[in-house]
Amino acid sequence: MSTKEQHQEGTEAAAEEVKVTEAEEMSGEAVQQEDEQVDEADVRYVELQKQVEDNHQKYLRAQADFDNFRRRTMREKEELGKYASMKLITELLPTVDNFDRAMAATSENGDYESLAKGIDMIFRQLMQTLEQEGLKGMNAVGEPFNPEFHQAIMQVESDEYEEGIVVEEVQKGYMLKDKVLRPAMVKVSG
Repeated sequence: MSTKEQHQEGTEAAAEEVKVTEAEEMSGEAVQQEDEQVDEADVRYVELQKQVEDNHQKYLRAQADFDNFRRRTMREKEELGKYASMKLITELLPTVDNFDRAMAATSENGDYESLAKGIDMIFRQLMQTLEQEGLKGMNAVGEPFNPEFHQAIMQVESDEYEEGIVVEEVQKGYMLKDKVLRPAMVKVSG
């Protein structure tokens, strides 16, 4: 083999060696980059796991807060319903006291005329208290029959009123503010 050929072989071998070395270096760099990516992925995975756990804990706390709020609201609602009539009853107690005094006075002296006056006064006091709470009596006689406000119990012939008009109120109807509390029981002309 000539020197030239030996030199060319040596150059080729060196070139191959350089290629192998470069490939090994590139392979090493790729492995290193892959390792860095895996490490970053592991760190990101741990961070996401922590976020998931934090969010789960927040959810559990929010659920517990909501359950406590619901129970507290139900308890307050029950208590409100239990004592809703307290104000009205407190306002009616003086009327009850006046009835007691009227009955005691009548049993002592038997004056029934004074009893009638006393009952009339007590009735007015009672109605005043109820009106302060929003109770209003309905005046049905002479009004056209309206099933929202009147309950017809009988139809009668009337020369005084035209057909469909309330001629007599058998039981008074009442409104509580803007709602019918009890419709008036009426007789309607037919």
